[in-house]
Amino acid sequence: MINYNFLSPVDDLILSHMNLNSSLILGNRINIFSDVSSPPDLANIDVAIIGVNEYRNDKNPLDENFSLNEIRKTFYNLYPGNWSLNIADLGDLILGENVSDTYQAMQSIISVLLKNNIIPVIIGGTQDLTYANYRSYDYLEKTVNIVNIDSNFDLGDSSKPIKNNSFLGKIILDKPHNLFNYSVLGYQTYFNSQEEIDLMEKLYFEPYRLGELNNNIQNAEPILRDANIVTLDLKSIRSSELSSKQKFSPNGFDGKEICAISRYAGISNKVSSFGIYEYLPSIEDEATEMLIAQIMWYFIEGVSCRIVDNNFHKVEDFQKFTVLVDNQELVFLKSVKSSRWWVEIPFVQNSNNKLDDHSLLPCMHEDYIDATKGVIPERWFKAQKKNII
Repeated sequence: MINYNFLSPVDDLILSHMNLNSSLILGNRINIFSDVSSPPDLANIDVAIIGVNEYRNDKNPLDENFSLNEIRKTFYNLYPGNWSLNIADLGDLILGENVSDTYQAMQSIISVLLKNNIIPVIIGGTQDLTYANYRSYDYLEKTVNIVNIDSNFDLGDSSKPIKNNSFLGKIILDKPHNLFNYSVLGYQTYFNSQEEIDLMEKLYFEPYRLGELNNNIQNAEPILRDANIVTLDLKSIRSSELSSKQKFSPNGFDGKEICAISRYAGISNKVSSFGIYEYLPSIEDEATEMLIAQIMWYFIEGVSCRIVDNNFHKVEDFQKFTVLVDNQELVFLKSVKSSRWWVEIPFVQNSNNKLDDHSLLPCMHEDYIDATKGVIPERWFKAQKKNII
C-alpha cells in the first residue's frame, strides 16, 4: 500500500484549469490524487506520475521553492494517443526534514509501485534522486542497469557527500552492490575529465558521445532496451530548445531526438522506472514545460506499444544465427514479432557469474553483420567482462 502521508495532492488550480478545456484531453483520463480523503485506487494502474521538488543536494545551492504545476497543466492539456493504459498522478512527495528522509520516502513509494508492476514517472528535482530510485530495487535482489541521458557521467568524488553531479559514486560503493551496467547517452567530452572517461572504460560501463547518437539516434534503442532505470538530465538538451533559466549548453539533443529516446525507453519491456530531473522554472518557461510534457507523452506512448518479443522458449517465435569469431561462438537471436535482435552472453562454468544462464543482450542487426565480418560487438565484450568480474 502507498503511504499517502508522504504525498501532497495535485493543486486544485490545475484541476480548475483542466475543466475549462476539452473533455478529450489527457488530464481527464488520469486518476489524479486531488483529495487526501480519497486517494486513487492503484488497482489496474500501469503508469504513476510523482513530483519530487528536492533541490537541497544541488552542487550550487538554490534558495527558491519550485512548483511543478505548470508542467502538469501542460501535460494534462495534451491529447492522449491510442492508448489502453491506465495512468495515475500521485501528486508531489512531501520533502523530509533532511534529504536522506526524502530519499527514504521516495524509495518506499517507488518500491510499492514496482511490486505492483506500476511504472513510476518521476519529475524532479535534482538528479541525485536517481540514488533513491536505484535503492528502490533492493528488494528484488537482482542486478540493475541504469541508463543516464546526460552530458556528464556524474561520477564525482565518492568520498564527499552526495550531490546531483556525483550520485553514481554512491551507487557504485554503497551496499548492496546491485549495479550491473551504467550507460550514459549523449556525454560531451569537454564536460568530463579524462580520469572519469578512463574510469568508465575500466569499469566496462558504456558511455556514448553526443555526436555518435546525433548521427543515428536509433543506436540508443538497444541500450535503452536493456535498462531498468532511465534517468534524464535536462542539461542533456541543447539550450535553444529550452527556456532561459534552463539553458546550459548550445550542444545537446534536440526536441525530436530527446522524444525519440523517451519513446525507446517506453517501448523497452525492461524499463520499470523513468525520471526527468534538473527542472529549473523561470518566468517565461513555456518551452521547457512543453518539452517535458512531450517527453512524458512519448514515454507513455512507448509503454503503450510494448510487445513481448523476448520470450525465446518457442522456436517459431525467433530465428537463431550462430557466428564464429576468433574461436568465440556468438549466438544471435532475432524476434519474429518485432525484428529486434539480441546476442547471448555465455555462462562461464566454474566462475561467479552475475547474470543467469543464457542471458541476452539487446543489439542491432548491424552487430550481427559486423560479427560475420570478424568483429566482436564491444557491448558484448563489456557485458561478458562485467559478468565474471
